[in-house]
Amino acid sequence: MINMSRRGFLAASATAAAGALVTACAGTGDGGSSSGDASKLTFWSNHPGKSVEVERELISRFEAANPGITVQLVDAGKNYEEAAQKFNAALSGGAVPDIMILSDVWWFNFALIGAIAPLDDLFGRAGVDTAGYVDSLVGDYKWNDQTWALPYARSTPLFYYNKDVWRRAGLPDRGPQTWDEFDEWGPRIQTVVGGDKRAHGWGNAVDYLGWTFQGPTWTFGGAYSNDWELKFTDPKTVAAAQYLSDSINTKRYAKISNDIAGDFSAGIIASTIASTGDLSGITENATFEFGTAFLPAPQGVSGCPTGGAGLAIPAKLSEDRKVNALKFIEFITNTENTSYFSQNVGYMPVRKAAQDDPSMVAFLAKNPNFATAIEQLPRTQPQNYARVFVPGGDKIIGTGYERIGLQNADVASTLADTQRQIAQIYDTQIKPKLP
Repeated sequence: MINMSRRGFLAASATAAAGALVTACAGTGDGGSSSGDASKLTFWSNHPGKSVEVERELISRFEAANPGITVQLVDAGKNYEEAAQKFNAALSGGAVPDIMILSDVWWFNFALIGAIAPLDDLFGRAGVDTAGYVDSLVGDYKWNDQTWALPYARSTPLFYYNKDVWRRAGLPDRGPQTWDEFDEWGPRIQTVVGGDKRAHGWGNAVDYLGWTFQGPTWTFGGAYSNDWELKFTDPKTVAAAQYLSDSINTKRYAKISNDIAGDFSAGIIASTIASTGDLSGITENATFEFGTAFLPAPQGVSGCPTGGAGLAIPAKLSEDRKVNALKFIEFITNTENTSYFSQNVGYMPVRKAAQDDPSMVAFLAKNPNFATAIEQLPRTQPQNYARVFVPGGDKIIGTGYERIGLQNADVASTLADTQRQIAQIYDTQIKPKLP
C-alpha cells in the first residue's frame, strides 16, 4: 500500500472529496439553520463523561457574559458515533447545529466532504488566539494549513486499579510498568478477588477496545498500521493480541466487560483501561480507594494514544452564525472553563494556562488521580491511520479484538480478517482518490 504522511493524505483527498460533498449535501437547502437569527445558537453534544449538567453550567456562564445570545443544548446521542450519525443525517436535509461535537475518528470525515468549516478566517472576528491551547491538542485538528475544530473533551486512556485489592495481593501501590509485569501480577490478583470477579477488565468494541488496545499493541512492537501500510498480521501485533487472548481465555484473570467504568466502580473488576472522561464517575461511584497510572510501557516506548473530541462548526451556516458559534467554543474552552470542565468531568484541560490556574492547582493537589493524564501527555503518540482515518475502522478493529476475547477466536486468522476488511475499505474508498 502507499505510504503517505497524515497531512499528505488529507491534502490529496480534498479534491477527491468534492464528489462526496455533492452527495452528502444534495437537497439540503438551508437545512433549517444556515441563516436566521445568529443570536440563537444550538449546541449538539453527546455529553462526554456524563457532562450534561456541566455543559448547562457552561452555557449559563456564556449567556451571562454575552447578553443577547442564547444557546440551546441538544442531545445528539449516547456516544460519539450516534452524534456523528445524527449530524450526517442532518446534512441530508435536517437542521444542522451551530456547534457540533466530533470525536477523533469523525472530524476529518466531515472536513473532507466540506461539511464543517475551516476556522482560521474567523479567529480574528471571534477573538480567538489558538496559541493559548495545548499545542498537540489543537494540532490534532490541523489539515491543509487550516484548523477545523478546537479541543474540548480531550482524553487519554488511564490504568485504573483498586488499591484495596492491590494491598491484599501484596503489590506495590502503583500501576504495572509493563504488560509483562502485569501478566505476572494478574494471577495473584485473581486469587484475591476470586469467583466471578476478575483482576482486569478490557472494554468491549463499543467501549473503545480498538482505542485502548492501541497502546498495548505498540509496547509489543506492533501497530494497526504504519501510515497506510496495514500491520495487523505483523508477528508483533499478533503477539500483543495473543496476550489479550491468554489473559482472558488461558490464564483467566481478565475478561471483556460491557461496562468497564461501572464494573470497576462496583468492584467486579480490580483494574481496567478507561478514559480520563470516566474519572469523575468512578470517583463518585467507587466505594473503595483507587489509583490511576500511566498505561504500562517499557522505558522510552510510547504506550498511550490521545483521544476524545473537539468542537466544530458546520460549513453551511451564515458568517454571523459561525462567528457567534466560535465565540461560544472559545468561551467554554477558556482557561477558567476548561479547568471547571476538567475538574468536574475528568478530561484534560485544553489550555496551557490551566495548569497554573489556582483552582486547578488546588484541585490536583487534593485529587492526584486527575493529574495522571496531564503528566502522561508527553508519553503519548498519534493514533494509527487504520483506526482514525478509515471509515468504520474503530468498529472493525474493536469487533475483532472482542471476538478474540469473548469467543476465543484464533488470533492470527481474526487479525487477518480485520486487515482484509480494513484493506477493502482502503482499496475501494481511499486508494482510488490518491494521486
